[in-house]
Amino acid sequence: MNWFLLVLAGLFEVVWAIGLKHTEGFTKLTPSIITVAAMGISFYLLSAALRTLPLGTAYGVWVGIGAVGTAVAGILLFNETATPLKLVSLVLVVAGIAGLKLSSAA
Repeated sequence: MNWFLLVLAGLFEVVWAIGLKHTEGFTKLTPSIITVAAMGISFYLLSAALRTLPLGTAYGVWVGIGAVGTAVAGILLFNETATPLKLVSLVLVVAGIAGLKLSSAA
């Protein structure tokens, strides 16, 4: 269950990162509210997952999900370039996330 919470926390990190782009420096109310709410949910879910998961593993997975998800969202939603180096780098981050998960006993 805590791995599920951790994945959800990572997905909410992607939501707040995308929302941050839309806040325009927190000058737009609705995107700002959504962004801050997603931040709170993400941090809460991360803290709940940390009840049983190792800190280094959980934090690494959370950041990795957020980084990969945000980079993919940037490519799909904001027409950011998808260079071969960027794509290979994202695959390496996913491999690191999988390695952290496999190395965890929890």
